[in-house]
Amino acid sequence: MIKLDRYDLAILRILARDGRITKSRLAEEVSLSISPAWERVKKLEASGLIKGYRADIDWTAAFKGSRIVVEVTLSRHTAQDMRRFEERVGGASEIVQCYATGGGVDYVLHVVARDIDHYQRFIDSLLVEELGIERYFTYIVTKVVKDSGLGLPEFLGG
Repeated sequence: MIKLDRYDLAILRILARDGRITKSRLAEEVSLSISPAWERVKKLEASGLIKGYRADIDWTAAFKGSRIVVEVTLSRHTAQDMRRFEERVGGASEIVQCYATGGGVDYVLHVVARDIDHYQRFIDSLLVEELGIERYFTYIVTKVVKDSGLGLPEFLGG
């Protein structure tokens, strides 16, 4: 694990908010000259802390599909069963996020589908593939209340 100082945290916070910020503006915001600020960015990229840059798209304006949250519990919890499920999830374009969780369910999925019929056909395909899904619960997203853009929370210097 890389040790982060206040400059690194500030750079991460700024890039999470604006990945297209110029080198000079970034340096100004973290109170460093351009070269040291950019060297820190390159170090954070090389360490894997910065995994990439992407646009923050308002998909609800561009795409009138359905967002669905799905809780999944597997029937068995062997490493092989979990790996098989995770590999299948990793290749599914409908699944935009997947979290392995502790507690009452094994995984929480965020699925985006054209409509509910598309979602149901997708889930049916997972069940037919015998991925070891014991049960799943579907929750239709009716409104996004908060989407922080995965920036740093305030308690971490955000």
